[in-house]
Amino acid sequence: MTNDREAHLVEHRLQSEVVHQGSFLQVRLDTVRLPHGGQATREYVVHPGAVVVIGLLDDGRVLLERQFRYPVGRVMTELPAGKLDAGEEPWACARRELLEETGYTAGEWAYAGPMHLAIGYSTEVIHVFFARGLKAGERQLDADEFLDVCSMTAAELLEGCRRGEVTDAKTLSCCLWLQNVQSGAWALDWKPVLLIS
Repeated sequence: MTNDREAHLVEHRLQSEVVHQGSFLQVRLDTVRLPHGGQATREYVVHPGAVVVIGLLDDGRVLLERQFRYPVGRVMTELPAGKLDAGEEPWACARRELLEETGYTAGEWAYAGPMHLAIGYSTEVIHVFFARGLKAGERQLDADEFLDVCSMTAAELLEGCRRGEVTDAKTLSCCLWLQNVQSGAWALDWKPVLLIS
């Protein structure tokens, strides 16, 4: 979305080509008209969107996961997250991912807002949710999913970020939300799970 004051910054697509179609990611190569009239190409990944859940345990700890991420070749500490299925609403995806990956269900949810993860080369938007009133249950991992569920206090998580032990971008960004919500600077509109459509 742009307004008239931003028109001088906007690039317009002239041509678009699918370079690669994977099982859920698509790579495109577009030719665009630049604001001054010239042309350039833009390579980017089309992503279906995702959710991330900041799960708050009753003892004040934050629910986290540890899993191996192949592209970076290491085990990462991160918040529970997952991609949207075709036609799936973000609320439904957040509830599904929390249950599947951690086994937890939540009594209350709050939507914090959208986050664009990699604006230079991806369309991915991650919807940020908070969950509380967590109750443990059985995980429902996919056959190709391997992860450990863990938790940290907010202070431990922030210290892990400071020390460079937590480097996942979505988790780092969500720590901004976590700090501001816990300090009272940012309010959330909490809804019981029964009122979420």
